[in-house]
Parts: sequence; structure tokens; C-alpha cells
Amino acid sequence: MKLKDLLRSLDILETRNVLEDLDIEGIACHSAKVKPGFIYVAIKGYIADGHKYIGQALSKGAIALIVEEFNYELDGVSQIKVHNSRKALSRLSSSFYGNPTKKTKVVGVTATNGKTTTTFILDHIYTKAGYKTGIIGSVFSKTGKRTELASLTTPESLDLQCIFAEMIEEKVDRAVMEASSSALELYRVNDVDFDIVSFNNFSREHIDQHGSFERYWEVKSSLIRDVKPEAVAVLNVDNEKIASLVTNTHAKVVTISVNKGTGMINCKNLKLVKGRGVFDVVIKDDIVLGDLAIEKGSFHIDLRIPGYHSVENAMMAIAIALVDGVGKGIIVESLKEFGGVERRFEFIYENEYTIIDDHFANIKNINSTLETIADMDKNKVHIVYAIRGNRGVTVNRENAQALVNWKEKLGIEEIIATRSMGSVGEKDTVSSEEENVFREVLDKSGLEYTIYDTIKEAIETILEKSEKDDIVLLAGCQGMDRGAKIAFDHIHRNNPDLDPLDLYGPLTKRVSEEGYIL
Repeated sequence: MKLKDLLRSLDILETRNVLEDLDIEGIACHSAKVKPGFIYVAIKGYIADGHKYIGQALSKGAIALIVEEFNYELDGVSQIKVHNSRKALSRLSSSFYGNPTKKTKVVGVTATNGKTTTTFILDHIYTKAGYKTGIIGSVFSKTGKRTELASLTTPESLDLQCIFAEMIEEKVDRAVMEASSSALELYRVNDVDFDIVSFNNFSREHIDQHGSFERYWEVKSSLIRDVKPEAVAVLNVDNEKIASLVTNTHAKVVTISVNKGTGMINCKNLKLVKGRGVFDVVIKDDIVLGDLAIEKGSFHIDLRIPGYHSVENAMMAIAIALVDGVGKGIIVESLKEFGGVERRFEFIYENEYTIIDDHFANIKNINSTLETIADMDKNKVHIVYAIRGNRGVTVNRENAQALVNWKEKLGIEEIIATRSMGSVGEKDTVSSEEENVFREVLDKSGLEYTIYDTIKEAIETILEKSEKDDIVLLAGCQGMDRGAKIAFDHIHRNNPDLDPLDLYGPLTKRVSEEGYIL
């Protein structure tokens, strides 16, 4: 592609030495990934400034630069100055790959909790409906033929547009993606042409990352506020802030409600049977969206996956599928079949005791998980909790307090916590401030606790204490990702006659860097 063709998409402040007929072979925003004939986009990051690596990019073959500040020491190098390099990267990437999101239907899912489960449910519904699907999220990206483990919930804009381009090559009909607050704030999804967007719940999370609760809301809600008028926005109006977006978007709006009955599509007659939701979906009145009409009425859902939070996620996926024209019968059968997502209230061992593996990210997630456990038949509840690294003191204080609040109702005698040393990267290392605020809350409550360096020590300690009909909860985000494998290894050492395929069965479906697939 010619440089002049790419530059048409940018808001350019100024240029130096621009040779418009240059043939551009690719784009890179990391100097190490530059190849001959590439444009290098210099981004001012939180940690490193890409402008400092322009020399390295040129030495590797960059022939043009996108910058926020000119390097006046360079002679004869094409430099294009823009106000914001991240926005420019998104626009360039979309243009370079032929604006792929305009060529398929794209669904964007945001929420504080449940983005992954919602996208997986929706992907399952679409597949059963006969669509060829792609999915982008915190577990992996699937482009039709290829699956790749995720390093970010939402990839960098350059990688994202490349993934979408691959989906187009694979003739993907429906692309479903998680839209994280970080991705929205860093303009990664700026040039994604969403056809359906959704916002399911909102609570205090990532506050320290964004600076304030207000900024977190502003970023999160931008997915709804900034979407094109032709799109449909599906909003859970049980949350007052999300409800405020009904009149603050250009999109056509469809509302859902799980517990208030105030939506256009509502959850009614909800019961949790052995922790699993059964309920009716009630469409209050006919919903007309252009050529599509969703008739009023009701249908019954039996969820295979447990937890109240699964009901909320299922309701959102159901509503999205309905506004996309999927038949009610297909939706009903899909929800009966869907077996869940790894680490989202996942039953991984049911024998003498039960082990549940859960992401346990924040207050809402914690309360939903523990509320479901409270309704289950059990002896004792044991919790192994991975303290959250890289989330600051606010989230860690709130998470610790949420655990304490369930002490009496669940009869929790002790919390086994871990710093997850050796199991998380540098970015997610638990800081002394994060650990101290956890200690402070539990000390005030009088709840006994022990903090171990590694999740192996923590899990093996709790399993040695577990007895018949107990529930063991492996709780935590990145720190607990390897918890299931550690638990299974311990059980197998103590039960060498147990068939490994029976024991490790739940891990055979996991896509994992540990190579759990047997």
C-alpha cells in the first residue's frame, strides 16, 4: 500500500520529508517488530516512550515515522506528526488491513464482570445457529481456523485489525469481542465498526488504573455513547448508571432486566436449582428494529452453568442473539448445552469434596459467587484467595471486606491467601500496599488467615484440611490461573490409582500455556 493512501485516514498536524509514493509493507508500534518497508508508530506509553526507539526502528528498516514530536536530527526520513499516536495507530491499522470490521457483523461486549462468559455463550448460540464465528477476549482469540492465547483482554489496535482481517479471509459471519476499559481508554477499538454493543453491569474495579471512579465510567460508557446510529445497544437497566445511557447514545436501544422487570426483555420466575438457574425470558412488547421484529411473549431457559451471575450473563447473550435475529428455539437449546467458561464458577472436581474455580475479580463477582455457594448443600467452605496484584489498595480493600461480610453466613473459619509468587508476571505482582490493606481488613474482622508466598503451598494446605461434602473455592484472577492444575496434581499424588483422564478431565478442554491438554 502506498504511504499517500494510508495518510488519507489521518488527522495530520505537520509533515517532514514525506515521500508519498513509498510502498508500505507493514506497521509496527514496537521497534523490535519493525521490518524493512514498515511504518513505525512512536507511542508515548505509561512506562516507555516509543520516540526514544526511533533509531532502532530505522536500523531495522522503517521508512516512515508517525510521531507526536519531530526528531529534527533526522535528514531525509518521512515523519508525520499527529496529536495522538495511539489514535493514529488504530486508524492506520484499519486502513492497512482494508477496514475489515465493515465486512462482517461485530458485537462488542462490555461490563465490569462477565464479559468473557457472555461472549462465550453468544459464540455458542451463533455456532448453533449456523454462523461461522470469531471471538476476541481475555482467554483467547479465534479467527475461524486458528486459536491464539490472549495476553490482553482486548488486543492492541494493530493486532486487533490483523485478527479481524484474518476473520474476513476465513469468511467469519459473526465476530464477538470483549471491550475492556483499558482498550477503550487506549483507543484500541476506535476503528472497530460495531453493529451491536452491550453493557451488562458496572461496579468499582480498575479505579486505580483509571484514576477515579468517574473516569472509569466515562471510559467504559464510551462504547455505548460513541457507537454509530445504525447499531443496536443492549443495556441492562437494573444498573442506574447504565440506564442513564438509554438517552445518551445515537444507537437503537434494547433494554434488559434480571431482577427489576423494567426492561423490554426481562428475567422472570428465576430459581437456582442446585446452583443452576432456571427462568423465563419475557419480551414485554413487540420490538421492531428496522426489518427485524421480535414478537412479545416468553420462553423458558434451563442453564447448565451455575451461579446467579450466569443468569445475568445469559440474559445479555440471549438479548443480543434476539436482536440479531436468532430464533428462540436455537437460543433455548444452546443454553441447555453450554458448559461454561474456564475459571468462571467452574466445577472442576466433584468427589469426596467439591472444588470450584472462580475468577473472583471484585465485589460484585465475589458476592455473586458466595451467594451461590450459600445456597448449595455443603459441610464446610474453604477459600484459597489470590490477592490481586496491580489493582491498587481500593479494590483489594473492597475485596477483603467482601470476604469478611460472608464470614458468618458461610461459616468461614479461615482464609488461606497467597501472593502468587512465581505464578504471575511482573505486572501482576502483589505490592506491599496491596497485601497490607488485605491484612488490615482481616485483622479488624477477627477472621483468621494465613498468607503463603505460592499458590502451591496455599492449595495443598487447604486440600489437606478438606473433608467429605466440603466446598473448596479457588478464588482469584491471574494469581489463581494455575490453581486447578496444582489441585489435581496434589489429589493424584494422594490417589495414585485414580485414572488421570478422569481426574484431569476438566483441564482437557482448556487452552493453556501450561499445556494441560492431555
